[in-house]
Amino acid sequence: MKKSYTSDPSRRHFLKAATQFSAMGAAAPIALNLAGIQAAAAQTADDYRALVCVFLFGGNDQTSTLVPFDSAEFSAMASARGSIARPAADFISLGNVASQSNRSFALAKELSPLADLYKQNRLSILANVGPMYTPLTKANFEASAPGVPPQLFSHNDQQSVWQSSGVEGSTVGWGGRFGDLLASRNGSNSVFTSISANGTAVFLYGNTVQQFQIDSGGPATVTSLDRLYGSTDAGAALREIITANPSPLFESHLGEVTRRSLKANQTLKDVLAAAAPLTTVFNESNSLAKQLRMVARLIAVRKSLGMGRQVFFVGMGGFDHHNSLVQELPGLHTKVAEAMASFYAATAELKVENLVTTFTASEFGRTLTSNGDGSDHGWGGHQFIMGGAVKGGTIVGSYPTVALGTAEDLGRGRLLPTTSTSQLAATLATWFGVPAGSLVDALPYINNFDTKNLGLFI
Repeated sequence: MKKSYTSDPSRRHFLKAATQFSAMGAAAPIALNLAGIQAAAAQTADDYRALVCVFLFGGNDQTSTLVPFDSAEFSAMASARGSIARPAADFISLGNVASQSNRSFALAKELSPLADLYKQNRLSILANVGPMYTPLTKANFEASAPGVPPQLFSHNDQQSVWQSSGVEGSTVGWGGRFGDLLASRNGSNSVFTSISANGTAVFLYGNTVQQFQIDSGGPATVTSLDRLYGSTDAGAALREIITANPSPLFESHLGEVTRRSLKANQTLKDVLAAAAPLTTVFNESNSLAKQLRMVARLIAVRKSLGMGRQVFFVGMGGFDHHNSLVQELPGLHTKVAEAMASFYAATAELKVENLVTTFTASEFGRTLTSNGDGSDHGWGGHQFIMGGAVKGGTIVGSYPTVALGTAEDLGRGRLLPTTSTSQLAATLATWFGVPAGSLVDALPYINNFDTKNLGLFI
């Protein structure tokens, strides 16, 4: 289950947030999950950049995703997996990969749309990445060194750590911090800097930038403000009550937040309604595809909103396969692959494929060994990086030897990451336009790592 770390229900926290957003001409999605807006600022398409995080909640099984495909190594891996091993016929070869000592690799066959993008040099794979605060060895882990994240195998905690590149329970994420640093590229429209199509996400919250929530059909709505108990008059009365400007400070701020939020909501609705429809086809039965279609629509209206930098968050659950792994994971992979491939096609349709980078994330990988019918919580995993600016057709980082008893095996094939999420985030930040001198402001642990740019981009 997901856990939200982005809300403090205290009066003090609310007033502090509302005061900040009133001062900057924007409002947080408090109470109504909407946000405020001012007039759009002019931007050029050439200056635009967008990051899109696709979060796979539950912990994607990395060894069912990307596998070594040399005969001997594949056989050894299958033997270690036991009852959850899949046959070689279930995988699509990616060929030999120079960056991995010319080893051969393959993707699960249901990921064939992503294999196609890989072969077109539009997608790369980052191997064995996970949260850690400093480079670690197996001995460090066994000694409980400070660089090991707390509550390592907990879903809620590691979702927070992954999205914040910080500590468990953080309310500020690295996507939001990027927004803090670059929101000025959006002029007075900073409310649309950070957008979630999948509920509340710590990833999107900054110290000043707050997330604007949408759903797959557009801006979130409060239907009672249009019609309450079947009456438009009752809805109008409720709108008047909650947007009134009473004298007490708390209620006054709430009214201001609400007024700005409703204005933002309506503005975005109007802009989307006036936009030309996308011709790219998205699967209507795929919730992730519908979220990404909405993101594509928002990118399509970036000029109308005056946007220069945007960070988006989408996601889907169901990846916690302690059982039925072989039966259920392929269906989820199919949805991820078709959704991401359609999204890339939409960015190409909009001629912004070089300006949008999409990446997957999951709170942790899983064990190599079977628990009988599935795999258990791990640490390091493999992630996809997709976009026209991506140096595609390669595997970045260090793909481990898929076996038990290795230097990366923490027990049962749980992987000690060889690349930190902070390094991934720093690489994305550099492409996004975060100045090198500001990286530590967004990523507090990045200076613990010698390599701050993984070379993911052309």
